[in-house]
Amino acid sequence: MAPTLLVIDDNPGSLEIVSTALAGEGLRILTASDPEQGLDLVRQHRPQIVLTDLMMPGLSGMEVLERIMELDPSTEVILMTAHYSTESAVEAIKKGASDYLNKPIQIAAVRERVQALLARVNRRLRVRQLESELSERCQLEGIIGNSPQIWQMFSRIERVAPHYRSVLISGPTGTGKELVARALHSLSPVRRRELVVLNCSAVVETLFESELFGHVRGSFTGATNDKMGLFEAANDGGIFLDEIGDMPLAAQAKLLRTLQNQEVLRVGSLTPRRINVRVIAATNRDLRADVKAKRFREDLYYRLAMVEIQTPSLAERAGDLPLLQMHFLRKFTELYGKRILGLTHRAQYALQRHAWPGNVRELENVVGHACMMAQGDMVDLEDLPLYLLQNGEIEARLADDDGSGPEGLDEQEKRLLLDALDRSSGNQTQAAKLLNITRDRLRYRIKKYGLSTVHATE
Repeated sequence: MAPTLLVIDDNPGSLEIVSTALAGEGLRILTASDPEQGLDLVRQHRPQIVLTDLMMPGLSGMEVLERIMELDPSTEVILMTAHYSTESAVEAIKKGASDYLNKPIQIAAVRERVQALLARVNRRLRVRQLESELSERCQLEGIIGNSPQIWQMFSRIERVAPHYRSVLISGPTGTGKELVARALHSLSPVRRRELVVLNCSAVVETLFESELFGHVRGSFTGATNDKMGLFEAANDGGIFLDEIGDMPLAAQAKLLRTLQNQEVLRVGSLTPRRINVRVIAATNRDLRADVKAKRFREDLYYRLAMVEIQTPSLAERAGDLPLLQMHFLRKFTELYGKRILGLTHRAQYALQRHAWPGNVRELENVVGHACMMAQGDMVDLEDLPLYLLQNGEIEARLADDDGSGPEGLDEQEKRLLLDALDRSSGNQTQAAKLLNITRDRLRYRIKKYGLSTVHATE
């Protein structure tokens, strides 16, 4: 589809001159003699380039520029005027204009400027295409990355998967340990069997042995029937024990015996049952420190960690941020049924300077939030969660929050909204400036969180 250019000018003669001059340049050209009509065309067609007169009735070209930047800051806007001044030119550039032309328009000059902007637009589209292609190539079983740390991890997964009997995955929360576990299983000889999953931190201590190894009828109060444990359910396949560091010591001893003998003993039974199970364990804890503190069995640790795969934090693989952004962008645009092409430069900068304590999981939630909030085809600053837009003092105040789930983001946003409204005595315009968002976005968030109108006034 050809790039779109919009010309806004209340002078019909200027409209005709510019549109005629640019005909045949490989552009779809739209015109509007009224600035409000021009903004409607911007909303409908999302032109890549806009030429607008500076002095018009109703709305000035500077106001049109501001509205366009709110809708889509990636739009290339050229202001045209017969009343040139250095001050207005500097103001226009500060507000996001790409160029500033004097009237009467010189046809050669306008063609040259538009061609230069077209080349910039095409380069931007090509970069997005290359990022998309790179994202598709730089992945293993759903794990995205192109950093040395990730390629090293890919290599380790591919070498370990065909042969492992037990493997330990370690790394901070939110780094994708379950994805690594599923990749190991998918590349293993037992991939046709479903991977059985247990989160050890979610099991009541008294039920651990029954959950893992099963029980026989009458073995304890409430055991009204024989029950197969997860290890038997995973026979001839694989089991993933997430958060293995939270497993009670008593269950650790029985797990060690199961791994050594490849057999399970149901609670209350005297007859062991043979099994053939590949075991993947994962933890975000320092198990060596837990061994020294007698919180984790040393013999079980060495049995599990015969092969260990470490998942790097997002800070360690910061070069993968653009790839991961595009991956999650595609995921959520498809999920929400939206057409979002990418992130503006200022939104990318905000993501790059963030520390990502919640790692890839936090990034996924941030991009999902931004895609839901985005009104145009580009994610901009004000579409990001509020805590990413604040100064270092406020961001530091939130550093202890997990930031990895939807509730965390919502609570942070609500707190920041209330803080801004309190600091501005409920004035929405002032609160929006404090938060670096538009008043419409502020009103949307006030409504979203059901904040009392006592907190918010015009």
